[in-house]
Amino acid sequence: MAATALLGDPVAGRTPATVVDDDFIAGGGHPLHVHDFHQFLYVPLGRIEVTIDRQEHQLDPSVALWIPAGVWHSARFEPDSLIVVEAFDPEAHHLPYSGPAVINVTGTQRTLLLARMRSSEPVPNDPAVFAALSGGHPNSLPLPQPVGRAAVAVARELARRPADPRTATEWARDCYTSSTSLRRSFRDETGLAFSEWRTRLRLNHSLELLDQGLLVGTVATRVGFTSVNGYIAAFRRYFGETPGSYTRQSS
Repeated sequence: MAATALLGDPVAGRTPATVVDDDFIAGGGHPLHVHDFHQFLYVPLGRIEVTIDRQEHQLDPSVALWIPAGVWHSARFEPDSLIVVEAFDPEAHHLPYSGPAVINVTGTQRTLLLARMRSSEPVPNDPAVFAALSGGHPNSLPLPQPVGRAAVAVARELARRPADPRTATEWARDCYTSSTSLRRSFRDETGLAFSEWRTRLRLNHSLELLDQGLLVGTVATRVGFTSVNGYIAAFRRYFGETPGSYTRQSS
């Protein structure tokens, strides 16, 4: 993946003025530029301000920002700010945001990012790191992403339509592979059985629907549970409370 940014005018049809590498940093920040990769920005020390389409995003140790590939942005840094940047190839990693997304950094995410800073050889484009940083909800369950061709296709489709009822055998048939290979791919690449992975994905989607105020029964149906009781039982098993209790505490 090319680690470059394009500087210049983002208006369609105009040629960017300059191409620079990732070492480019203006005295107090970055001028207007764009990346060909998804970028995750975190500031464990100090503050920075990122401007995207005239909207300013203030980042501090509690808030990070996803910038999808192709989004023009500029930034201003406070003196002595410490900035953590993770970059991901958009061809390999499907970001669940079409535009810039501010997220609340969890303790687990902070620990992960700082550990990678201290590592002498952090793994670039790590699927587990991408999953940990792109869950989309502060209470989301960890959901490592597979890397095998068929498993990636299944994971992406389920992310779009979590209620899809197809079994692993049916998914394997539609992806022209064997059920054994598909199940092994999920197990070896994510550490989770296919059924476990899908349950976690559905529960993560359900958090966002509950936050929107939808009824528990409606949420259960939309994310693919065959019964409300089954959804409530799964939610309690993973989150330690019922969906109703979660909604009351969040409101």
